[in-house]
Amino acid sequence: MFCGTDKSLLCALCSDSQEHGAHKHCPIEVAAEEHREKLLKQMRILWEKIQETQRNLSEEEKTSILWSAYALLRVQMIRVEYRKLHPVLHKEEKQHLERLYKEHQEIFPQLQRSCINMYQKKKHLKEMYQELMEMCHKPDVELLQDLGDIMARSESVLLRMPQPVNPAFTAGPITGLVHRLNRFRVEISFNYEVSNHNISLFEDMRSWMFRPEQKGGSLDSDRPDYFAAWGAQGFSSGKHYWELDVDDSWDWAVGVCKDSQIRKNGTMITSEDIFLLLCVKMGHHFRLLTSSPMLPHYVEKPLGRLGVFLDFDIGSVSFLNVAKNSLIWRYPVGSLNFPVRPFFYTGHR
Repeated sequence: MFCGTDKSLLCALCSDSQEHGAHKHCPIEVAAEEHREKLLKQMRILWEKIQETQRNLSEEEKTSILWSAYALLRVQMIRVEYRKLHPVLHKEEKQHLERLYKEHQEIFPQLQRSCINMYQKKKHLKEMYQELMEMCHKPDVELLQDLGDIMARSESVLLRMPQPVNPAFTAGPITGLVHRLNRFRVEISFNYEVSNHNISLFEDMRSWMFRPEQKGGSLDSDRPDYFAAWGAQGFSSGKHYWELDVDDSWDWAVGVCKDSQIRKNGTMITSEDIFLLLCVKMGHHFRLLTSSPMLPHYVEKPLGRLGVFLDFDIGSVSFLNVAKNSLIWRYPVGSLNFPVRPFFYTGHR
């Protein structure tokens, strides 16, 4: 017999003794099977955490590699933008670039430590999983005798799971940026609203960059709250600037696309005819990307109004964080040379 209270094996005589008489007893085979079920349940939890940690580790390693390259790209973009402004802003430019460098130097070690912590946690989870598996395969009596604190230790290893760093540069303001572009301000009206089933924009993007298992990132349950719209007016020359409010949106995409994209169904994310800034909710965090080509952006999410500047003179599109008077991204010169329309795709809370 097995005493469930004292977690000990008993003979028939001892099970009826005064010491154990009031305790809960059951046959050894039954007790062993119950504990195996508990061990198997815990193994499933550990396996899920092993897979989750591996996905996070892969993403963090990728981010660590891209972080320095993105910092350099951002420095070059900011320098080009300041060249368009008055030389009196040289001091501001210097401070802006120094801040970028400082943030890069502070966050890069965090990413490295995060990768190490995830690797170590995955190792401990796998060791615990292996120990539980070996315990499950033991004979009934040996299993019951050796259980000890294995369940408590398996619970302990699940504590303090390392989370991704989610690095982002602060949105550094550039004096006069929005004011300069307001000279080209146009009002945009949107037509051609379409239902969700016509466009697989966010599904395609998530499959490209993010794990589909991420909770809180699914589009399917919120499909009725999504819509896409194109500007009623197209542009083929000149300079044009407009703003959109993204405050009440979680997943959204803003930019311009070729006229031919308007009536196309299916994927858009790999098209070279569409230039978008996309914001995607992933769990408790947001990620920014641009299309053509797909590029993750490690900069804080804009709140409130988002500015779009279309410059046909040089064939470029820029995105601005209006509240911070900051440049998010500017496409290289010569990126587009065909008529486009404003595009807006959003999901509301």
